[in-house]
Amino acid sequence: MGSRFEESILVSIRRMTRAIDLHSRQLAKQHELTGPQLVCLRQIHREEETSPTKLARTVSLSQATVTGILDRLERDGLVRRERSARDKRKVLLSLTDKGLKLVRAAPSPLSEEFRSRLASLPEGEQAMIDWILRRVVEMMEAGDFDASPLMSTGPATAQAGDIADFLEHDPAAQDDVDAAE
Repeated sequence: MGSRFEESILVSIRRMTRAIDLHSRQLAKQHELTGPQLVCLRQIHREEETSPTKLARTVSLSQATVTGILDRLERDGLVRRERSARDKRKVLLSLTDKGLKLVRAAPSPLSEEFRSRLASLPEGEQAMIDWILRRVVEMMEAGDFDASPLMSTGPATAQAGDIADFLEHDPAAQDDVDAAE
């Protein structure tokens, strides 16, 4: 038999997943950008020089998922892929002016309410929460885990129109977005 806390932990993880899911839907509806797309854009912005492989590793998404996201972001004129001047085999990523503008204007991939509550905690408690969540991930053996299902309700490479259609044709999804607003 497992720990007496198993069920409670599972419920908490499900509630966190749902909260992330609701915020991702709002983000998609309001900014025509999925959570994974925003996370990738923000990471490219942070790095002076990054490759698709390094990006995938940094944001805990599979290489295939990141490739799809980059395809969409490049088509939308937000990201540029260029060969490295030092090593022509290497592809480097950068934001376009449009991508930079979007990153600066877009909200956090986490809800403002959560960010505010987290920021109000003493730094030691914030560090403890970070440590505990990292331990949970390690315990779930999520090192090679593709996090996109936790950050998005649909395909990580969805177009804005696909997201709008999803919200329009899924009454439960729209109810979730309305309830969260």
